[in-house]
Amino acid sequence: MLRKKMLLCLVLKLAIAREAAAQSPSAVKRCAADAIAAGTLCLDRYEATVWRVSDPAGANATLVRRIQRGVATRAALVARGATQLGVLDDDYEPCADSGRGCAGEIYAVSLPSETPSSRLTWFQAQEACANSGKRLPTSAEWQLGANGTPDPGPDDGATDCNTGATGTVDATGARTACVSARGAFDMVGNVEEWVADWLPLSTVCVGWADSATTRCASLARARPSSGPVRCCAADRSS
Repeated sequence: MLRKKMLLCLVLKLAIAREAAAQSPSAVKRCAADAIAAGTLCLDRYEATVWRVSDPAGANATLVRRIQRGVATRAALVARGATQLGVLDDDYEPCADSGRGCAGEIYAVSLPSETPSSRLTWFQAQEACANSGKRLPTSAEWQLGANGTPDPGPDDGATDCNTGATGTVDATGARTACVSARGAFDMVGNVEEWVADWLPLSTVCVGWADSATTRCASLARARPSSGPVRCCAADRSS
């Protein structure tokens, strides 16, 4: 009887220990190398490049899985015939502006040292994230990932955030000082980024937060219009 009680006590202790471990921060899943931890989410480390992948359920199924796991590289994408979109033109068709025809067609990939794709509508950005097993972050999630990024100021054209007036778009991560406290690059300047929220267009926010506007987004001085995408992955605690 004593041995049974001791065994039962040990089982209960193990169960309690497992539950405590599951609730501890160390048990939270790690983000892939292409993302940073922002609360319970994995937010893309870089502004996304968007790729058309042919035969995603057949010959390129393995490539799609690599994209969804956050381990795809430019070399792997090019080797499998994937084509980057939105660099020089709005070339997302047959993925329409409305999001129709986008399922299994375009994929958002967070890569360093690449020209971020732009000229997407909100619907196309949403689809590109979904195809990659992710989603658009909310404004609050995006801002959490942006915290600690240097405020816009003089742009030295090299390491500072790309907020200059030249209108050029730099490669992802090229502005090495333009990084948030959590490690996300280019959260200020370079190109605009979609978030999940639908809100009225601000008529008073003319720049980063100042004495007149206390909650202006970092998008105010970004370029070009119809911005690119930065996705976030599923809840890291699940």
